[in-house]
Amino acid sequence: MLVPLFLSGGELHVVLTRRRDDLRRHAGEVSFPGGRRDPEDANLQVTALREAHEEIGLAPGGVEVVGALQPTPTIATDYAVYPFVGLIEPGQRWVPSADEVAEVLEFPLSTLRAGADRRRMLRRGVPFRTDVYVVGETLVWGATARMLGDLLTRIPG
Repeated sequence: MLVPLFLSGGELHVVLTRRRDDLRRHAGEVSFPGGRRDPEDANLQVTALREAHEEIGLAPGGVEVVGALQPTPTIATDYAVYPFVGLIEPGQRWVPSADEVAEVLEFPLSTLRAGADRRRMLRRGVPFRTDVYVVGETLVWGATARMLGDLLTRIPG
């Protein structure tokens, strides 16, 4: 998984995707670009860069990987997600994958930080409370919210 960051107007922004509503897994959810490791991927960082290229058209050569966040489990699908943080240039022209991505989202980290909340949610009939980030109509929750929380604790407000 890639956590793309760019500096614009003196402020760090993050790039997320909204997954298509008709996907079998995590339909309609907001996530960082990423996916499963292919056998030909040399390592998980290569996987993150390849998936970001496939999902949003971000050229691997245009990403400066500066670190990694804590591996994060997904609860519904039982995946282990390995997020890599990469710096990119602002003003990218996104090319969302027609098969996976409904839209590409860019948010200032300060806006996400201000939208931090804890909400009661219902998943497959089971209620639970979880950390979320809300920006307008966009709700970030689950593993993506946990990764975002990790990121925000490492970057001063």
